Amino acid sequence: MAAPWEDVLRNEPAIREAASVAVDAALLEGVLMRTEREPNASDVVNYAPFTLLPSAVPSALFEQAYAVQQDFNLLVDAISQNKEFLENTLASTIKVDDFTARLFRIHMQVLEEGLAQSVFLGINRSDYMFDCGVDGTPALKQIEINTIAASFGGLTSRTAAVHGRVLKVLGKTKEASRLLPNNPSKGLALGIAKAWELYGSQSAVVMFLVEEVQRNIFDQRCVENELWNRNIRVIRKRFRDVFEKGSLDDAKRLYMDGQEVAVVYYREGYVPKNYDQQNWEARLLLERSRAVKCPDIATQLAGTKKVQQELSRPGTLERLLPGRAEAVARIRATFAGLYSLDVGEEGDKIAATAIADPDRFVLKPQREGGGNNLYGEELRQVLEKIRDSPERTSYILMDKIKPQPTMNYLLRAHSPLQVSECISELGIFGVYVRQGKEMVMNEAAGHLLRTKAIEHADGGVAAGVAVLDTPYLV
Repeated sequence: MAAPWEDVLRNEPAIREAASVAVDAALLEGVLMRTEREPNASDVVNYAPFTLLPSAVPSALFEQAYAVQQDFNLLVDAISQNKEFLENTLASTIKVDDFTARLFRIHMQVLEEGLAQSVFLGINRSDYMFDCGVDGTPALKQIEINTIAASFGGLTSRTAAVHGRVLKVLGKTKEASRLLPNNPSKGLALGIAKAWELYGSQSAVVMFLVEEVQRNIFDQRCVENELWNRNIRVIRKRFRDVFEKGSLDDAKRLYMDGQEVAVVYYREGYVPKNYDQQNWEARLLLERSRAVKCPDIATQLAGTKKVQQELSRPGTLERLLPGRAEAVARIRATFAGLYSLDVGEEGDKIAATAIADPDRFVLKPQREGGGNNLYGEELRQVLEKIRDSPERTSYILMDKIKPQPTMNYLLRAHSPLQVSECISELGIFGVYVRQGKEMVMNEAAGHLLRTKAIEHADGGVAAGVAVLDTPYLV
């Protein structure tokens, strides 16, 4: 899967010049993050980390990932509406994982009260790696699907222009012209705008629910600006603002500071540390409201690792997507081996296999946000510790995907320029809007390529491990 820049990698003067141009181009294009020292201030910013050169991606696998995204959108939406499936699938997990249990309790309470929300907006990102089989042929294998706060749709909309500039500086104008246009921030904003329109109040606002620490603000601003360009008013609030100033009227309309909120777009709320008691109360208030939540809590639960593992069982996809045999086949073709660690013979057997041969597997907890998975010796130690405890049901096991590494330079502020052996992960953004039972919008909205050095087993861009990249189709 070699890209056509093997010659460049050995030309040190050309690489140095290209890196200097690349950094300026990133700042010029707005591929930006706030600094670790001042995470809530924009008066000192730096470029978000990115690769010097675009990475080779097999065009057939790239097309396959796009082709299956609308199927995944339908699947996530079907799961979110299937109370029995979520209840049965998460039954063992919620006994041992307090975070998933609390989300589930809110989900049940809202259903018992009766859903006030009639318009549903899903923004998800399905992530893949290219698994090199025994014969060396790469295959598309899904890592996970993110159904809440799927990030970097904004910054990746601006990264291809940087790579285009670099290739031109290196004398590769023809190759630069082959880089695909990519604008997820526009696609995500179209989904939010559609949900806002269907909510039906011209004066209502879109609320971005954001973290206390906002290093990745420019990624969000890209989407926000697309909404302002459509004259849709955007406010940015934290859970604590909702707790202090949020309210519902008799019709369960949500108000913040006296403004009616049509859409709540979560860029927060995906890990336990996002919550204290006040924040849980704020989350419940939001879920009980008429506002379109992206995601609503059922859709967040649909993205749990336990659900991912259950989907790989024979017959599950067919039950969730009846009469859609082709969609089921496309989805199933992307699955890596996934295994339950539930208490019982099946779980005992797979736990023993993983302890004996830990390098074959990845151990995944029910968490989003990168940097949570366990590999190798660490996997073995954790599994040995919990093998006879119900705690093991809060994890799933997955076959470890083995991609073919390539060489590239990873550009990070204040880091030396050095070549690294790297692997990449491709994400496809999906957007859908449903009103009642009618699917009003179902799109693949763009892509995200992230690349990291092979010594890092886990972690994304926000976690400080991977960097932004652009696919070069081969």
